[in-house]
Amino acid sequence: QVQLVESGGGLVQAGGSLRLSCATSGRTFSSYGMGWFRQAPGNERELVGTISRSTGSTYYADSVKGRFTISRDNAENTVYLQMNDVKPEDTAVYYCAARQSAGWGYWGQGTQVTVSS
Repeated sequence: QVQLVESGGGLVQAGGSLRLSCATSGRTFSSYGMGWFRQAPGNERELVGTISRSTGSTYYADSVKGRFTISRDNAENTVYLQMNDVKPEDTAVYYCAARQSAGWGYWGQGTQVTVSS
């Protein structure tokens, strides 16, 4: 079992930066692949990006590629989402998730990010 708690959301102006954190419980954080998702009002939840459990390789959705960076600190059991050059369309509730095998089995409660134009 792992519990996930996101933080760092808030209001930011377009073009600004924000860093989200996802703190996890449990002793096996390094065995989980981690991901960030977001959901805007009226939209389905979408994948923002992922980071692997072993090599730390990353994947990003085209909409955030070059602007967002995912990193993880296995010693601190935390995964981060650095958001740069944010746009109003980045406004959403952001969720972190964890997986060990198939499927994202663990989710945080979400943190709101609002980008003003």
